[in-house]
Formats: sequence, C-alpha cells, structure tokens
Amino acid sequence: MPNGFSSNFGLSCSRDFYELWPHKFQYKTNGVTQHRWIVVSNPGLCALISKWLGTEAWIHDVDLLTGLRDDAANGELRQEWKMVSLDAMVDMQTKRIHEYKRRLLNILGIIHRYDCIKNMGKKDRVKVVPCVCIIGGIAAPGYETAKQIIKLCHAVAEKINNNSDIRDLLKLVFIPDYNVSVAELVIPGADLSQHISTAGHETSGTSSMKFLMNGCLLLATKDGSTVEIIEEIVDDNMFSFSFYLVQFSRVVRMIRDGYFGFKDYFKSLCDDIEGGHDYDLLGAEFKSYLEAQAAADKAFVDQERWTQNEYTQYCWLWEI
Repeated sequence: MPNGFSSNFGLSCSRDFYELWPHKFQYKTNGVTQHRWIVVSNPGLCALISKWLGTEAWIHDVDLLTGLRDDAANGELRQEWKMVSLDAMVDMQTKRIHEYKRRLLNILGIIHRYDCIKNMGKKDRVKVVPCVCIIGGIAAPGYETAKQIIKLCHAVAEKINNNSDIRDLLKLVFIPDYNVSVAELVIPGADLSQHISTAGHETSGTSSMKFLMNGCLLLATKDGSTVEIIEEIVDDNMFSFSFYLVQFSRVVRMIRDGYFGFKDYFKSLCDDIEGGHDYDLLGAEFKSYLEAQAAADKAFVDQERWTQNEYTQYCWLWEI
C-alpha cells in the first residue's frame, strides 16, 4: 500500500532517475497485515470471510477479498456480518495522545452530547442513540498537555458514568497503557472509529487500517491514509468533516467553571484553545464535527443500512 507521498515522489521528484534505473526504485511505507489484524485479532470474522469466499487463500493474498463483492446483495451474508447486535454504538478513538490527533475535540464532543442529554425531556431522550465512548492512549512522560487531556477524560468519565439520570444513554471509558496487544482485543468490538487529526499533520496513520480490516466505519478528517481510503470507498460509507467556523464556548466554559473538577489544573488547557492558540482548529471544526457525529448516530439507528455500509466499505477496501 504505497501512500500518497511515496506515489507523488516517485512520479515527480525522481522521474528522470527512475527512467535511468527503474530496478533501483521500490515503494516502502508503513501498513498493517491481515494475518494479525483479521486472522489473530478477529477469528470470527476470519471464519466468516473464508466461508463465503469458499477458500482460505485470501489470508495470503488479500486481493481475493474483492470477491466478497459478488455477495454484496445477499441478505443472509449481511445478517451473519452483523451477528452481534448491541443496544449502544461503540465509538472508539485509540492511538497515542498528541494534540494534533485531537483527543480533546472528541472529549469536547462527548461533553456536548452529555450536556444535550442532561437538558432533554423524557420524550426527546427516547430518540437518543445510546453510545459507549472508548478513548485509549498513552502520553510521553514529559508531555504535560497530553497528561491534562488524560486527566480531563477521567474527570468527564467520572461525572458521566455516575449520573443516574442519563442512565445508559452515554458512557465514557479510558483505556490506559494502550498498545498493540490491547488493540488486538478492543478493535474488533468497535462500531465507529474516530481518526480526526488536524488536516495536514498526519503523514500516514495505520490505526484506521486496523479498524477497517475489522469492518468498522470511520469518522475522519481528510488527512493521512484516510485521503486514499476516501478515494476508494463511497462517501456514504464514511463520516467526514472539515473546517466550519463556530463558537464552542459553552462546553469549554463547563470545564473552566469546574463542572468536572480540577478547575485550576485545566485552566491552561482552556486558555490555549480560547486564547488565540487553537492551532488544531478545535473551535473552528467543532460544529462540523458534531454534524458528522449526528450523521453517524442517524445511520446507526438503521441497522440494515449500517451493516450494508460496513460490508460495502469492506469490499472496496482492498483496492487501496
């Protein structure tokens, strides 16, 4: 899977050299392997694929997975694909913690969702899509801002998970010490995976590929490897967003005012994103991000459509 940078470099910067010595040029890039992220991580999915393809040869030749398209309209296959039907959508963002990966945008979105549910009447709450938000990651020892983000996540989770009024409409879980071994266990359980780095900051990113291999839909910015993914799968199978100027002071004010505790500790974090130092465009893209979340919620209600989107995306993934 050569990424866009490798392809562009090969086609432009080194064209003359390539014409002279084509045998010296190879693409080298990062990626993920089906042996670990399907066969080992998700044996149930592995067995399902082998059953419908009628062979296990795809394990060594992923191009054979395009054969799944032949059964795209098969209702029995879609039913087996869905298999586990949960009452709540599992929304996951798991990767190392850095400001440009915008874990903070996700947390602010969760605060907004919590605030909306808390202020709803009983009739409106019936329409809410229950959501289990899972955030995982690890911060570098000297990265103070990343530690603040982890602390904020725990503080928000403490408030949400102990609010009996909203019951099971929203839960937040933080997975500490996230690594590849943990990823193998949790990734197969995701319905929606967030890859929302500030556009232009992610050079490639393999996390999205791991989720895609397990049939998960993406909520993502057009950055890194997701640019190539969008080129191959239909837009309806992915929830993307981009720059949209809007105020998001209410959720930041809740943090400032100590609603989640640790008011003084989070002050510098709030000062940065409201004081002209919002370099990762949290405020600028907040409304667009919420709209993408709402689109994902709406799609999840229609389980037939959700399953069809998952399967269609999976069939076309192997063209990348």
